[in-house]
Amino acid sequence: MNSGASRLILSHRANAHQDREDTSLTRQTLGEAEPKPLPQAAVAENPSADSIALAQRVLEDMKAEDITVIDLVGKTSLADAMIIASGNVNRHVAAISDALIEALKASGLPTPNVEGMPACDWVLIDTGDIIIHVFRPEVRQFYNLEKMWGTDRPNERLDS
Repeated sequence: MNSGASRLILSHRANAHQDREDTSLTRQTLGEAEPKPLPQAAVAENPSADSIALAQRVLEDMKAEDITVIDLVGKTSLADAMIIASGNVNRHVAAISDALIEALKASGLPTPNVEGMPACDWVLIDTGDIIIHVFRPEVRQFYNLEKMWGTDRPNERLDS
């Protein structure tokens, strides 16, 4: 191998390593505190409170991060609630999504509509009453659905 090709490979490896460091969104690297839980008062009054609680339990059991519940009652007729969570990598997003789908089916709910499973960058699970988004952190930051629906991401909330 000539020295030009060797330098190119080393340069590519250094750039790839830097890209991984730039996209690493762990709380430790960003110096963020643990997210504070959302107030559950609005969710408790939601007609889909049982489904929301089931989804939250599964997300917590599967170690999903930055779980956000957005109450949509009175905002849209799409669903009663939207849940947004993050998985560390594609496999984690797939595992979280599979566990959610199985738990929803086992609870007696109709089989949910699922989009995004092959790539697992962003998986959308639509039960009809709730919409669950499971993202990789970089994809979640890019689309920023919380901002679109008027809610802060857990790690962006200001201490009161």
